[in-house]
Amino acid sequence: MLPPALVLASASPRRAELLRSAGLSFTVRPVDCDESWRPGEAPIAYVERVAALKAAAAAALAELPAAALILAADTTVWLDEDREPLAKPRDRAHAAAMLRELTRGRAHRVSTACALARPRSSPPVVERLVETSIVRMRALSDAQFAAFIDPYLDAAQWSDKAGAYAIQGRAAGLVEAIEGSYTGIVGLPLAQVLTMLEAHRDQHSHD
Repeated sequence: MLPPALVLASASPRRAELLRSAGLSFTVRPVDCDESWRPGEAPIAYVERVAALKAAAAAALAELPAAALILAADTTVWLDEDREPLAKPRDRAHAAAMLRELTRGRAHRVSTACALARPRSSPPVVERLVETSIVRMRALSDAQFAAFIDPYLDAAQWSDKAGAYAIQGRAAGLVEAIEGSYTGIVGLPLAQVLTMLEAHRDQHSHD
């Protein structure tokens, strides 16, 4: 039995689907916060900070019971530690530019950070984790990319996705190999999250 009143502080249907696949019951309570990258910020530090911001914002909601356990997450795609991560594309052209960069034969990384928080706790965030996976996409020639990109963009699967792709969607055909957590690439490293939740179940049962 997991902690009572589990709250997912995310509007992502993919994260909700992953939690349901594990048999968890929860409520969804999305929050808004500033997800801007700070110049010079390492990708893992960035994604961890944003997940914690989301968790803290949800913990501040007056309607949540004190016993609630809040789960927030954020995902980013990146190539180099000293470059801005590939966050959600601004528009269709931005999405195309991201995908062109990812299909030049070089592996990239997908980092998903998760944060747990409790309402009226100080500080509200009680635990964090970051899971990073390595993804290698096919190296596409300009002609191959041109044939792929318009139908892909028309399907709008780039919208609201870090790096302009969902590994479980049409872009799956681009992925040659992954190293790490598949569900972390989707948006929630499920095995690691379940371990974290179970630890707090045990802690809660002894409070």
